[in-house]
Amino acid sequence: MAGKLIIFSAPSGSGKSTIINYLLTQNLNLAFSISATSRPPRGTEQNGVEYFFLSPEEFRTKIANHEFLEYEEVYENRFYGTLKAQVEKQLETGQNVIFDVDVVGGCNIKRFYGEKALSVFIQPPSIEELKKRLTGRGTDEPEMIENRVAKAEYELSFASKFDVVIVNDELETAKAKTLQIIREFIQK
Repeated sequence: MAGKLIIFSAPSGSGKSTIINYLLTQNLNLAFSISATSRPPRGTEQNGVEYFFLSPEEFRTKIANHEFLEYEEVYENRFYGTLKAQVEKQLETGQNVIFDVDVVGGCNIKRFYGEKALSVFIQPPSIEELKKRLTGRGTDEPEMIENRVAKAEYELSFASKFDVVIVNDELETAKAKTLQIIREFIQK
């Protein structure tokens, strides 16, 4: 049986990665979509494992050939994207494919797959709480936190375009609610 697609998007600091990592331990036959990038491998990263590593020229050719579900040029000549053929290959093996993408990419993947995909938006309880979480991480300078908060305000405007919005005001509750929704979707 072909797998299903589960799309996650959220502002930075909403708890999306924590919730996804929890779901990966729940025996749901989940596998990450392997993205393509034009950046070089870091450390022990391997082609086809963490990413498909392409030159900027190869990436542009695949864009021109409409081979991506979604892509973004994050910096000049630094692309990230999701290859249609890779997702189809994962689905054919029966894997339930998880996407961890920005809001625009999430909307594009949902539009392409329709009812075969479930789009989930993880939302912080408030902008104030998000700022508190980002500050509490201790990983970003104040200017970067302000940039992330400004971007979050923009990203929150996309929440209504997603099938499900999970407000992560209490992590254990958010994890349990997300697990229930994903299980129901997979069993359909």
